[in-house]
Amino acid sequence: MGKATYWQRGETIDFKNETGAKIEANTIITLGSRVGIAGTDINPGEVGSLHVTGVFKMDKIAEEIAAGSDVYLDPSGKITKAASTPGEEEGPETPHVKAGFAAEKAETSDTYAIVKINA
Repeated sequence: MGKATYWQRGETIDFKNETGAKIEANTIITLGSRVGIAGTDINPGEVGSLHVTGVFKMDKIAEEIAAGSDVYLDPSGKITKAASTPGEEEGPETPHVKAGFAAEKAETSDTYAIVKINA
């Protein structure tokens, strides 16, 4: 049987900025097939906090999203209910990263959605 050693609570995780630019607090970061939200500014080469659970107000595209619907981060960095973007001229679709679910209804005219991330 495998063993595990407690590391940290898990609401936030340590995240190393391996880019050449500062990651500003509240920036949405993709982690493979999940998202995280920078808890603080993270300078290049440094480690900072990344929220991987919680409910966040996030910019969205102009569409209605029902409460409880799965939502995704599109390539522009906005929330959408579409799991992918259709390809051009029958090319392959571009998959979106699942962000979580809509914690409340968002109207088409709303510029943001309330999202429970990684759920």
